[in-house]
Amino acid sequence: MRTLIYTAFVSLDGVVDSPGGGPTEPHRSGGWTHRGIEFLPEVYELKAAEQEEAAAMLLGRTSYDAFSKVWPSMVEEFAGWNAMPKYVVSTTLQVEDLVDGWGEISILRGLDDVAALKQTDGGPIVVQGSAALARGLADADLIDRYHLLVFPVVLGAGKRMFSETDKDKHTLALRESRAYANGVVKLVYDVQHAMTE
Repeated sequence: MRTLIYTAFVSLDGVVDSPGGGPTEPHRSGGWTHRGIEFLPEVYELKAAEQEEAAAMLLGRTSYDAFSKVWPSMVEEFAGWNAMPKYVVSTTLQVEDLVDGWGEISILRGLDDVAALKQTDGGPIVVQGSAALARGLADADLIDRYHLLVFPVVLGAGKRMFSETDKDKHTLALRESRAYANGVVKLVYDVQHAMTE
């Protein structure tokens, strides 16, 4: 079974949208990872490690539309991401809508397709952005690991990392953590899936 990893920049109050700014979200605090927080290269070492570990990337439609316009041109920064297979979860995206020159891209029509993908052979699959998709994956108990960079900000508004769906408790096991001088905290958790009979 393949490992599904959700990676996120997250505020202390659980907001995950618009961390770098941009036009995709009408978030009044867009760009919050860059404003008022000292840049330390070591904070982002987790992102480089993900690019080395990942064998594929999973995206929701909104993040796919945003990333596919920018990432292919970022040859040095995203060489690994650009080369690996990508899966887009969407009920409306069509093959003719896919961008050229961004490697192998497959369309999945729902969470059942994601569950089936996890049963295939291969390395870890990393979910980038895709807040709505990530909430659905968490609710369906499909996420195996969280890679979180928690920033010392409270934003109040924005898309949350977790839904408010009434679901069974998910227990997490801390795999790795580190606090940085600028207040950012790295938290890597393995999800302890309930055993089914």
